[in-house]
Formats: sequence, structure tokens, C-alpha cells
Amino acid sequence: MDIQIRHSNQSDFIAIKQIYEQTSCFAGTLQLPYPSEELWQKRLENWPDNVHSLVALIDEKICGQINIEAFTSPRRKHVANLGMGVSEAYQGKKVGSKLLEAILDLAINWLAITRIELEVYTDNQAGIALYEKFGFYIEGTAKSYAFRNGEYVDVYFMAKVTT
Repeated sequence: MDIQIRHSNQSDFIAIKQIYEQTSCFAGTLQLPYPSEELWQKRLENWPDNVHSLVALIDEKICGQINIEAFTSPRRKHVANLGMGVSEAYQGKKVGSKLLEAILDLAINWLAITRIELEVYTDNQAGIALYEKFGFYIEGTAKSYAFRNGEYVDVYFMAKVTT
């Protein structure tokens, strides 16, 4: 499968919304079910300069999205946080790997980011394995971090440090 990566643009909002309205994507992130088109349209229109969003395409169809937010505090300019979602039909097909590879290249080689942080639910074994494959380590656990499907769930704080 040929996976293309590019920066997202404002016209991608419907395709990105369709990813995050899938159960595994909103349950695996802090997104809520039933996102509106307006929500995603506003996000893509109003993301500040320190947020970079990439999409993955197969046969010109958007099948995944990742974004990284570089911190703007003078003492944390070397740090960024990332989040991603992959369409259920394309999970397990290297889309997540391609997105992560591209965003890490952007962060490390072009944005001078040396610490990348993320949060992942402790029961997301596929996500944890993907992040570990790319050099992320579990730094700690946050108990009852988020409310999901009627209960509070834990997350791991993971980070990749390149210095």
C-alpha cells in the first residue's frame, strides 16, 4: 500500500472529522463522540503557528491524522506534545507508523524539538507498541486521567528524548 503524507489543509476537515467520529478513534483520544463539521473546520482554520497537522492518504483518501503542538514557553520551546488517529479500516496497515515517522522528522530535524510527549490509555496496547517502536518510553501513570465510556481510565505519560 502506498501511503502519502502531507500537511493538512482547511478542506480536509470533513475527512478528519470522519476519522475521529469512529469509536476506536474517539475512545482512544480525548475527543467526544459525534463531532460536528464546524468543530473540525474551526480547528483547522484556527490552529496556531506552533501546531502542525499532517494527514496520511491512500489512493488519495485521508485515512489518518497526526498533530504536534510545540510549546511556546521559553523554558519548554524544545518540547512538543502529539496526538493522532487512524481510520479503523486502515489500522494495522502501517498508517500510524508513517504518520509518526513524518511528524518525528518534522519535529526533530526542522523544529528543533528534542522532547516529544504524549498520553496514551493504558489499555491501548497497539498504540503503546507503536510508540515504543519509535523510541518512546513510559514515564509514569496518571490515575483516573479521563472519563471514557462511563468510567475513569488511566493513561501512561510517554516521551521520546533525542538529546
